[in-house]
Amino acid sequence: MGPYSFLPRKKDWEDFIAMGKWFVDQGPPPKFDHWAYYEKFDMLAVFWGMVAIGISGALLWSPSATAKFVPGWVINVARIIHSEEALLAIGFIFTVHFFNTHFVPTKWPMNYSIFTGRIYKWEFIEERSLEYDRLTEAKELEKLKVPFPNVLGNLLSGAIGITSLIVGLLTVVFIIWALVY
Repeated sequence: MGPYSFLPRKKDWEDFIAMGKWFVDQGPPPKFDHWAYYEKFDMLAVFWGMVAIGISGALLWSPSATAKFVPGWVINVARIIHSEEALLAIGFIFTVHFFNTHFVPTKWPMNYSIFTGRIYKWEFIEERSLEYDRLTEAKELEKLKVPFPNVLGNLLSGAIGITSLIVGLLTVVFIIWALVY
């Protein structure tokens, strides 16, 4: 239940409210710890999606066998859930997730930390000020310092990231296109 847990806490709700107030210029931005509430939501959404895709996919794996145990309408519902959850996951990943992690002006065109596992000190202070303060007080911050990744690794990370970004954006465009036409 501490700051490293993915389980929602009272602080996450408080941060959500503070972020809403900040968006409408009614208060300061919230100070986040190791995980922000929207990152926890990102991760927990994956588990909900796995359950929905997994159960519906198991039912659809062999519809004739499934029909021996459940009414036929369950197979139809499973097909709808399976396809809609897949589109929801793709749409969420390439809109909400990308906005929170890549489209932020300080990270554009992408957040390299996914490949390098590193962030700059100024970024750490800005995004995780509560964790930074806690680690500074405990004198554990120095243990986390690592050298900058090599240029080839950064270049390869950038190429993979930009390719993924383009594929993701095209996927969102195709989803919207399929809904409109």
